[in-house]
Amino acid sequence: MGEALRVVHTHGDRITVTEPTTGVELFAYVYRPEAAWEAPKPYLHPIRTLSGAPVTDYRPNDHRWHKGLQMTASHLSGQNLWGGNSYVPGEGYLPLPERVGSMAHVAFDEVTAREDGTATLAERLTWHPYDGELWADEERRIDVRDVDPATGSWALTWSSAVTNRRAEPLRFGSPTTHGRELAGYTGLFWRGPRGFRDGRVQTADAEGPQIMGTQAPWLAYSAELDGVDGHATLVFEHAPENDHAGERGGHPAHWFVRDEPFAAVAPSFAYFDELVLAPGETLTRRYRVVVADGQWEREEIVTYLAEHAW
Repeated sequence: MGEALRVVHTHGDRITVTEPTTGVELFAYVYRPEAAWEAPKPYLHPIRTLSGAPVTDYRPNDHRWHKGLQMTASHLSGQNLWGGNSYVPGEGYLPLPERVGSMAHVAFDEVTAREDGTATLAERLTWHPYDGELWADEERRIDVRDVDPATGSWALTWSSAVTNRRAEPLRFGSPTTHGRELAGYTGLFWRGPRGFRDGRVQTADAEGPQIMGTQAPWLAYSAELDGVDGHATLVFEHAPENDHAGERGGHPAHWFVRDEPFAAVAPSFAYFDELVLAPGETLTRRYRVVVADGQWEREEIVTYLAEHAW
């Protein structure tokens, strides 16, 4: 049995999770509100590999509202819970602060580190349009697991259950559902650091830019690190119950991924078509993110995912 992860809660600000043998802070979960224009919401940043290499970016000059790994809603019933300019069909991106909403921290139900080397953060949040009305409740859970110095990797799972509290449907969309091609971003969104530009993108059966807008159970992004020698790989995976292909009657998901002009990945649940959530209904999604030192090849990724059950 391994040593417990070190979890520190700075109340009102953030929770950090540190690997005790190396002293590397694996991530900070920041939940204090930030600038209204950036659609305030909690996020993970910085995320680091076990060697200490950062694999997220924060408020880059091209998109100040990109913050590490975060749950987003770029188009939600006419509101923007993504941040920054809003995409308007036929007019492009416009500064419309009256459309920019927020996701607000309410409370943590669990912040736990265990002797088996795992940890859990369980949180309740509320989703709001610009005027502050309650539109949705969210139950969020982040689990840290599979910390393995031998493979230089660790993993987190992110679960979100969003319940519509309006008297009318919530319509989840993206710029692509509103007419902009190849811009289907919404949902869980990762922004990589500047040095990750022009990285390597692959799935089980494809590689390169053609992955944009396709379906696959997992997607891996590898890049050479700045500041230190070596590479890092992140693997993003749908949980089996997500029904990402829509084969069991669920709403399909498609990958939004860029390697230029910046690194970004989102398993978008509203890439081509809006997802409509009826009053009182709950949208539940779960994902795994593997953070690894080195440039993992496809066979290595397939083996890892097969050996590490959900």
